[in-house]
Amino acid sequence: MRKEQNHKGWNQIKTNDSWAIFKIMGEFVNGFEKMSRIGPCVSIFGSARTKIDDKYYQLTVDVAKEIVAHGYGVITGGGPGIMEAGNKGAHLAGGTSVGLNIDLPFEQHDNPYIDSDKSLDFDYFFVRKVMFVKYSQGFVVMPGGFGTLDELFEAITLIQTNKVQKFPIILVGTSFWSGLFDWIKATLLDTFSTISPGDIELLHLVDTPDEVLAILDKFYDEYNLSPNF
Repeated sequence: MRKEQNHKGWNQIKTNDSWAIFKIMGEFVNGFEKMSRIGPCVSIFGSARTKIDDKYYQLTVDVAKEIVAHGYGVITGGGPGIMEAGNKGAHLAGGTSVGLNIDLPFEQHDNPYIDSDKSLDFDYFFVRKVMFVKYSQGFVVMPGGFGTLDELFEAITLIQTNKVQKFPIILVGTSFWSGLFDWIKATLLDTFSTISPGDIELLHLVDTPDEVLAILDKFYDEYNLSPNF
């Protein structure tokens, strides 16, 4: 009897999984329709916990302003901290300010600097990450935690495996990122050869808004602006 009940429960899970496909499709359709109209943008990633008086908050505002001044919009995860700073810089500079919000139980809430017609809500992280990668002309990665690292390494993997077109990935803050960068080079590349020499060249380590824009401008002097896959 117990085995029969377990089988019924398993069948219910499978049924729920099948119906979830339609919700996932809906998020993709809504995302593609809205994001395809925004024009070239750069995504800014970083910690939701960064406070307004943190030096990286103001640095992010300045980076976003420069991004807008060079003709790009800004995409963030739509929440507080670094995400808020990115949207704030874009808003203050009069540029496109996009927020891809995720439904989380505790810390995520949308910030007030997102354009009212460019705030999208997602239940699925993987759908949201597709939007970041497909519609970004570059990733600017400020100091952050596990979520920031997840987005960073997924982008590197997609470029490394030629699943998407190459785009600039810029790590801002040498004091924060240099340890990870050195570990990747010394351990993954030099000691264990688990990556190729060219893979390390996918990452750029900088400290200033001018350096960020120099990398973006140099890259797009050679390549056309377009969706990434």
